[in-house]
Amino acid sequence: MRTISGLDELRTAEGDHLGTSEWHEVTQKAIDAFADVTGDHQWIHVDPARAKDTPFGGTIAHGYYTLSLAPMLMEQIFTLEGFAFAVNYGLNKVRFPAPLPVGSRVRMHAKLAKLEDVPGGAQMTVEATFEREGGDKPVCVAETLARVYAG
Repeated sequence: MRTISGLDELRTAEGDHLGTSEWHEVTQKAIDAFADVTGDHQWIHVDPARAKDTPFGGTIAHGYYTLSLAPMLMEQIFTLEGFAFAVNYGLNKVRFPAPLPVGSRVRMHAKLAKLEDVPGGAQMTVEATFEREGGDKPVCVAETLARVYAG
């Protein structure tokens, strides 16, 4: 895991690949819980018997489930020190180029694509690329935005 201490060190990290998370197993239990929390019970996610007859051969994760793994996986990649606090600011581009079948393992690569000054701190644009073990395309590619404030 990479530790970035303070705004000056964060500035020097602009453009760097920050690292890669550990593999995370996608389970039907987690997908069902996500469906319950979001109210998205579309059968392709929660009905393994019906989904078995699709080109995917079974249920697949919600795209937003995959995206929701970003904070957990990002914590495995890097940590920030020397700031008063950091907050999520939003997302830019988000795409789901390939499905993420239940039972797969997924991990995330993070790159600090851009750093912009904002009053009191900086805005980070992190390119988050989620890959499925054995997959030939990413399952999610997103630009996450976070703001960090000097301490």
